Amino acid sequence: MDKWKRLCVCGCVCVQEVSGYRPCLWKLVLVGVGAVCSGGLLLLLLYWLPEWGVKGTCTHTSLSDAHTLLLRTKDEFRQWFRVRVHRMLAPGRKPFDDLDVKPRSQLANGNFGHQVCSVQDEQLPQEQQVQVRYITCVFTYMEYIIIQYFTHHSFRYYWNDAIQNFDVKESCAHIHSEHSRGLTKALQDYRRLFFGENEIAVRVPSLFKLLIKEVLNPFYIFQLFSVVLWTAEDYYYYATAIVFMSVISIATSLYTIRKQYVMLHDMVASHSVVRVSVCRGDKDTEQAMSTELVPGDVIAIPANGMVMPCDAVLFQGTCVVNESMLTGESVPVTKTSLPSSGDEAARRYSMEEHKRHTLFCGTDVIQTRFYAGELVKAVVIRTGFSTEKGQLVRSILHPKPTDFRLYRDAYLFLLCLVGVAGIGFVYTIVLSIMNKVPAKTIIIESLDIITITIPPALPAAMTAGIVYAQRRLKRIGIFCISPQRINMCGQLNLVCFDKTGTLTEDGLDLWGIHRAEHGSFVAPEPGPAEERLVKSAFVACMATCHSLTKIEGELSGDPLDLKMFASTGWILEEPTEEETALHNPLMPTVVRPPKRFLLTLSPQSCELGIVRQFPFSSVLQRMSVVVRRLGDKHMEAFLKGAPEVVAGLCKPHSVPQSFTETLESYTRQGFRVIALAHRQLESKLSWHKVQTLSRDLIETNMEFLGLIVMQNKIKQETAGVLTELRRANIRTLMVTGDNMLTAVSVARDCGMVRPHENVIVADAAPPRDSLPPCITWRYVDKPAQTASDDQTAQILVEEEMYHFALNGRAFAVITEHFPQLIQKLALRATVFARMAPDQKTQLVEVLQGIDYIVGMCGDGANDCGALKRAHSGISLSELEASIASPFTSSTSNISCVPNLIREGRAALITSFCVFKFMALYSIIQYISVILLYWILSNLGDFQFLFIDLVIILIIAFTMSLNPAWKDLVRQRPPSSLISGSLLCSVLTQILTCLAFQVLAFYLVQQQSWYETWTPQSDACNVSRPSSFSDRRNGTTSHDHKNIRNYENTSLFYVSSFQYLAVAIVFSKGKPFRQPSYKNWPFMLSCVGLYSFLLFIMLSPISAIDNFLEVNVLTTFSLILGVNPRHCLGGSCMLMDDKRMPSIHSFKHSFFKACFKAAVLNIYIFTYLLKLSPCHESML
Repeated sequence: MDKWKRLCVCGCVCVQEVSGYRPCLWKLVLVGVGAVCSGGLLLLLLYWLPEWGVKGTCTHTSLSDAHTLLLRTKDEFRQWFRVRVHRMLAPGRKPFDDLDVKPRSQLANGNFGHQVCSVQDEQLPQEQQVQVRYITCVFTYMEYIIIQYFTHHSFRYYWNDAIQNFDVKESCAHIHSEHSRGLTKALQDYRRLFFGENEIAVRVPSLFKLLIKEVLNPFYIFQLFSVVLWTAEDYYYYATAIVFMSVISIATSLYTIRKQYVMLHDMVASHSVVRVSVCRGDKDTEQAMSTELVPGDVIAIPANGMVMPCDAVLFQGTCVVNESMLTGESVPVTKTSLPSSGDEAARRYSMEEHKRHTLFCGTDVIQTRFYAGELVKAVVIRTGFSTEKGQLVRSILHPKPTDFRLYRDAYLFLLCLVGVAGIGFVYTIVLSIMNKVPAKTIIIESLDIITITIPPALPAAMTAGIVYAQRRLKRIGIFCISPQRINMCGQLNLVCFDKTGTLTEDGLDLWGIHRAEHGSFVAPEPGPAEERLVKSAFVACMATCHSLTKIEGELSGDPLDLKMFASTGWILEEPTEEETALHNPLMPTVVRPPKRFLLTLSPQSCELGIVRQFPFSSVLQRMSVVVRRLGDKHMEAFLKGAPEVVAGLCKPHSVPQSFTETLESYTRQGFRVIALAHRQLESKLSWHKVQTLSRDLIETNMEFLGLIVMQNKIKQETAGVLTELRRANIRTLMVTGDNMLTAVSVARDCGMVRPHENVIVADAAPPRDSLPPCITWRYVDKPAQTASDDQTAQILVEEEMYHFALNGRAFAVITEHFPQLIQKLALRATVFARMAPDQKTQLVEVLQGIDYIVGMCGDGANDCGALKRAHSGISLSELEASIASPFTSSTSNISCVPNLIREGRAALITSFCVFKFMALYSIIQYISVILLYWILSNLGDFQFLFIDLVIILIIAFTMSLNPAWKDLVRQRPPSSLISGSLLCSVLTQILTCLAFQVLAFYLVQQQSWYETWTPQSDACNVSRPSSFSDRRNGTTSHDHKNIRNYENTSLFYVSSFQYLAVAIVFSKGKPFRQPSYKNWPFMLSCVGLYSFLLFIMLSPISAIDNFLEVNVLTTFSLILGVNPRHCLGGSCMLMDDKRMPSIHSFKHSFFKACFKAAVLNIYIFTYLLKLSPCHESML
């Protein structure tokens, strides 16, 4: 963003296009005048289009002088954002500068200094009102600097050429030497000016604010316009119905949105503000609120643990942490202090590389271990939204918009309807002026044609199918907090699955052990819990080489370590707090065999004390411990890790020659294999010296001990669901934090990778020293090939017979250094292993970039970002993930995925059906009104009400009730409204309806008894003449609005049948929905409405006809062959033969034949269209 830098320790800069603006007085005046003249519509337009709002009220200026910034994203959405530039006063320019504070004795005037303050942008540099936020710190005599900044999506950006970053350039040793003493109160307050409060603030908007934001939606504004217009026309009934539906829709939306905010706020606020002990110098500590923390502060971790309020590096002591918020697995992890000496201490601190020494915000510190009164200390490195948890919450609060073609095309289609409405608008004005219609009538009727063309009930009708699908999903245990995503589920063509807890069971089981003796494997054994193996190095390694700890008397740790240790039957004992207070930090954890084995063995010779532990490193793929057997003078080192890594650290003669073949046989069967090794250390090594040795010196020249074989069981439903998805042509991927070999084996076992298909691992290394980044390619069971300069390697593959597999490191390197390859790899990659939470989100975005409609299914908080970013996120957990995920399943397996896709397809097809039906309804009514405007007539209020409420709403809501089809077929529903087959269907229906309405309108005027209506005539009036009136008052009631005429009645009946015919045509059934005849409310509605219309047309009832304002006897007289003006109630007076043709001749009149043919042809056409290939291809 040019010179605007984001102030956070990760050093990232948000990619935006930035333009600077400052207010312009004459533009503001013009906008104010325009807003008054337009009744506020101009302000609404500027609200909907922020770029117009800025450019319409401001002038362009340089960024350094800007008061307002216009941001635009560089992604495919090209979103605009308007932000305000603020200014503050600070005694320094950079957050990590040391304050040049002079002693008080150097101040000649005795002034003790000034309070640090932040000043808003309008207060500087002009002479305006000043509002100062004082910080509780007094700085002595110094100069203040004006710092410019703005806040966007919870991140603060500063105008600075070189913002320093806390953890990018620091070595581990430098953190120990420079940052272990903490900050002074003055320096802490100074840094807080830049970093702000350490708080992940999720503000729950007020209901009023949410309401204003909701009702300012363009469609609700249009509905308000329509209601006002209908009220002016005394059309209260339908206006009331629209208001009622809108209120229900808005209330539901507000409830859902506010509920999500409250859930997220409660999740964050429950442990975001706590009291912490802040260290000031070596000994001094003080209690403070966690919101006061800044990078560089040193905090003391209490013995009973705490929820971390920030990201911090542990540099003294040991912690046991539950990181389920990040990893999705409730597995306690042991965190050790950052190395302070040796080669590892000289390395630059990296949060990824030194994860075992980093405490992350939101994770739960279960317990700490301290010695001789020493505190467990950590230095703060990131606060607020810059923390791991903060970035996760930020991805939930500000997700990227999800693009869906249906909604884009719907807006385009509505724009086309706006164009049609514009034509009708001009036509109405011109015609009314030619006929000298009053101005008020011209305005109302010309605006009314717009509300007819664009149906205000469209959102409610479109929502009906989604609401019904949501209810069906709830019945099968799938809960939805974002109903609009249901339609997207119908278009899913790729689903990403987490592994642990999603595809597989949570735990591991020990299958067996395969020991090695004298350089060769012995026969596999079921387990180590045998008396003859108690004193073996293999069992000693299983009993000691782990990171288990006791929490409230229960063993806790990695599931693999728990299973491994439990299989030995040994007992673990940790030193108590009293023991550690009396001894030095070397008080070991002790393990011993079960009592049943001690009857024949000496207890002293079997007890092992763990002197030092080197935690598992995902980079090194191993862990090791140094132990001492009770009574021995020398120590031993035990190593556990990936078989290839362990074998490379062992003496060659100790590794069996069949090592590779044995390992491949286990991995091909889907087992997880762990290798063990051991080494006897020199006897001269003391306990204290061992603490200073680097792990590289320990983990070398090892003796290979053998293999532990574990199995991770796949859930019973997994294979069947993946097979069903593959048959439906839906691609599946695995995105997991587990290692590559396990992920590939699980992918084979569950059918994601079939037996005859090859897996090619793409690995990548970042640039180091003078070496450029490189990519290596290898089959899972073959050696690697390094890419040449053009990043190509010769690997023979057959079409559709291979899959790529990447780990998190390779994904990051390829994304950064080989961006042209990442999309190509994503097209054929199936397994993504060792993926961090943010990498899962990036992968979803990459897949969306190559036009996949992506679903994500996971069960942990580490999946939250990907669940939110995917078109359809499905959480199998009701904890943190359910807050970010649009869908949450109450069943903990992936069987919910095909159910969701089926319901999504049904809802999507329903949306297409309803949208086309509502579009045709508006066009049919538009045609009727345009034709009636030609004779200065219109449909009556109750005719509108009958059509809109009785026919349209009933049909629109019942045609959405079709349940989903039982099978998941390969064919996918259409995603676009703008397609040839669909447009052909719609246009054909429009032309057909237009033809029959014009035909009916023309033919009724050709009848010999037809009389043109004028305000002075009583043509078509149904009041009896005075000679036949009961009261004989001689008065006649005239229809001055020209509603009850022959053309009106004819078009009313013809169009009513057309609405029903179109509904039947567009009500699509299988293969995505159940057939319409199984939707009994829809069928009952259609039959009932057809019967009612035929009944009142063929057997008129005066009360109904008077209510609908139709000519009571028009249809009846057409059948009997009499003049309508001579029919009164149910009796008729035959006319003079000279004025009226005979009944027999009229029965064969052209109009009667055409009228019947019109109705019959509508049925025939709709039936043929429904059976035609055009209709089938349309959907």
